[in-house]
Amino acid sequence: MTGKSFEPQGSIGKRMYTVFGALTFVIVFLAWFVVTNTGLVDPSFLPTPQHTVESAQQLFADHDFVKDIGISTYRVLAGFLISAVIALPVGLLIGTYAPIDAFIEPITSFIRYLPATAFIPLFILWIGIDESEKIALIIMGSLPQLILMVAVDVRKVPHDLVEVSYTLGTKPSRVLTKIILPASMPHIVDSLRMVLGWAWTYVVVAEMVGASAGIGYMMIQSQRMLNVGNIFVGLLTIGLLGLFFDFLFMGIKKVFFRWSET
Repeated sequence: MTGKSFEPQGSIGKRMYTVFGALTFVIVFLAWFVVTNTGLVDPSFLPTPQHTVESAQQLFADHDFVKDIGISTYRVLAGFLISAVIALPVGLLIGTYAPIDAFIEPITSFIRYLPATAFIPLFILWIGIDESEKIALIIMGSLPQLILMVAVDVRKVPHDLVEVSYTLGTKPSRVLTKIILPASMPHIVDSLRMVLGWAWTYVVVAEMVGASAGIGYMMIQSQRMLNVGNIFVGLLTIGLLGLFFDFLFMGIKKVFFRWSET
């Protein structure tokens, strides 16, 4: 690492990036260990790392926590994939064609500001309390955001690139699929990664109402029993799952869009 690393938009090597990332987790863990084991914080509000590990062992051994993880992951991925399948073509059209932009973006922006959690009573009334209601809530929270983010990603494609394609003989009807879509895909992958993280927040809310399984359901049940250790296990589990999918998307980008890094 050099002095230029601290310049605006500077860079560091991958090894140093990994070291700094790991160091952050170590510092947070040590702070957690110190404040809980020295009595600075009441353990009924913040459990010790040891108690959290014991709670995790009990959840996996006696309460089939693996099933809760699987159910929550299914709900998140179902809602997210449905949102992605709809948002990708709609966002591409909005970002590419001005008339479609004028027709769709205002109403999408309006819906984006509506809190998804406010739709829980309506979804229960319209759909019921089965899996469809929870997936619908995730779609409601993810789809409008993703449509607009994809549109922004499409607008990042330099107009000069489109003009050059015309010079080389590309027909206007093929510019979207041959030029704009490939050029915007690295940015779209980043947007998908961001929205998937938001989907995890919505599934926890969805599982706190009318659910009988899932990480959110486990957490709300633990809150009623004042079992803060189980709540922390749920939070840490969601964080680890989020990191897994984060690295998965970064791996996809590195494999399929390595050229974008240069």
